[in-house]
Amino acid sequence: MRNLKSFLLLALSCFTVATWAQETDSAYVRNHYTKIERQIPMRDGVKLFTSIYIPKDQGKKYPFLLNRTPYTVAPYGEDKYKTSLGNFPAMMREGFIFVYQDVRGRWMSEGNFEDIRPQTNKKGKNDIDESTDTYDTIDWLVKNIANNNGNAGIYGISYPGFYSTTSLPNAHPALKAVSPQAPVTDWFMGDDFHHRGVLFLMDAFSFMSNFGVPRPKPITPDKGPKGFKFPIQDNYRFYLEAGSLKNLKEKYFADSIKFWNNLFKHPNIDTFWKARLILPHLTNVKPAVMVVGGFFDAEDAYGTFATYKAIEKQNPGANNILVAGPWFHGGWVRSTGSSFGDIQFGQPTSTYYQENFELPFFKYYLKNEGSFKGGEANIFVTGSNQWKKFDTWPPAATESRNLYLHPNGKLAFEKVGRTDSWDEYVSDPNNPVPYQDGIQAKRTREYMIDDQRFAARRPDVKTYQTDVLTEDITVTGPVLTNLVVSTTGTDADYVVKLIDVYPEDAPNPSPNPQNIIMGGYEMLVRGEIMRGKYRNSFEKPEPFVPGAITKVNYPLPDVAHTFKKGHRIMIQIQNSWFPLADRNPQQFMDIYQAEPKDFKKATHKIYHDTFNSSFITLNVLKP
Repeated sequence: MRNLKSFLLLALSCFTVATWAQETDSAYVRNHYTKIERQIPMRDGVKLFTSIYIPKDQGKKYPFLLNRTPYTVAPYGEDKYKTSLGNFPAMMREGFIFVYQDVRGRWMSEGNFEDIRPQTNKKGKNDIDESTDTYDTIDWLVKNIANNNGNAGIYGISYPGFYSTTSLPNAHPALKAVSPQAPVTDWFMGDDFHHRGVLFLMDAFSFMSNFGVPRPKPITPDKGPKGFKFPIQDNYRFYLEAGSLKNLKEKYFADSIKFWNNLFKHPNIDTFWKARLILPHLTNVKPAVMVVGGFFDAEDAYGTFATYKAIEKQNPGANNILVAGPWFHGGWVRSTGSSFGDIQFGQPTSTYYQENFELPFFKYYLKNEGSFKGGEANIFVTGSNQWKKFDTWPPAATESRNLYLHPNGKLAFEKVGRTDSWDEYVSDPNNPVPYQDGIQAKRTREYMIDDQRFAARRPDVKTYQTDVLTEDITVTGPVLTNLVVSTTGTDADYVVKLIDVYPEDAPNPSPNPQNIIMGGYEMLVRGEIMRGKYRNSFEKPEPFVPGAITKVNYPLPDVAHTFKKGHRIMIQIQNSWFPLADRNPQQFMDIYQAEPKDFKKATHKIYHDTFNSSFITLNVLKP
């Protein structure tokens, strides 16, 4: 009888576990939340479409978690539910009032949409920006949704990350916690559309070919524009055969895409771009802020660090922290984070982030529950594959060390001891260096960490590497490029790549279905491009004097990587990165107006001698 009872209890327990497991995220949303839809009025009378998911358990009060997006709050209809809420299932099961809003002028919201809408300094009744829209939304929610606890948080990845950032200026008193994640921040210097003045061609074209299509009235996605169908699946061939940016525009967009037209009208930094920079407005920040991003984010790695640093600099007493890991765009909630591309990290970094940072952050500041022990800068250092907490970012306990380019492809911390030393090669924009090996239909996210051996084989890519390291070297913060160059043209782009070269006996992954050879693997740690005509000013470009020795100095976005003992540090330098970045004709001109005939070969020199030293400055973490 006792055995039978034990058996029945075991069976019941298994049934209960199985039943709980069968309650998928989608079923959980329907079973535990009530969905309502509202058109929330803004101060100028425009109404924004908002979906609100309210916990059915009304035995306690809940805070709001707001996500403002240009990408649609679908599905539409109070009987149609999202399949999950929040950034990951544990957030949904924790219990918040989840609020999703189509931003002004997108999908089912009224008004006119404007990309990275400028902040307004006007205070009139009808003067709006994204900050006022957020304020008005929170104000309405607190006053009109029953059983809320008076607290609100906001989060978002990418463009919704931008809308999270814009909630900070003149924030509503109920807004207690904000998490901009990979936030769109500066579309000229380093996010999405441009990197240091260079158009990021694939991202700009593919994004605007769909996202940029005008919406004359509120509309649901099923009736909205369809994605662009590329006539050629090889992206390298597609963009090269187009011949020029001008040809792309005339053939595919004409004058239909407003923001694409603005790229042509504003090739340099001017009032158009300055007005769209949110960073100067991040003052008097009151809510707790947790900025999140990935070191291998192909879209908005720049914005992550720029946003954190701006808040720190402009708000000395603000509660502002940084979390950065080995992630692609949104990888902290869209993967386990155990690996990316060919590289293994030895632990589920995304799961760790969710359990130790995002959920505790919102629980603590919105519910006053639990504890939140995040450091100032919470950083996963690749290579050594360890989470580290720093008191500042970049870390204070670092030593600035210069890695000098030497003849014969050498790279060393010692200066060059000879004169009249340089590398000379020809760069042809009609045969540009590809950004990644193989054939791709669309821009991949893995290029940020991929093997660079394919590029080292090209004569127009100059490669320099150290001897085998005898000790670990951990590099943190920005990497500074200090090039001394000359060109026979009047303009040039410069791409600098920081690479970790694995030992020849490095083991292959197991299992290894892709037949990856890790011996000699050249892992990209960070790459960045600079348009040479902007070397002294992004507002007033200057031509190169053909043959004249010229300095080109610029920073690469932040890194956190350990080059292990037995590895090598490599630097690659090239003048094109196609079709990731648009091609430079190597003539001083408005590249948006260039014709195919304008793209010319040029001979380049990279100098590395006693009087003209080219070097890379690294911030090396002290033991």
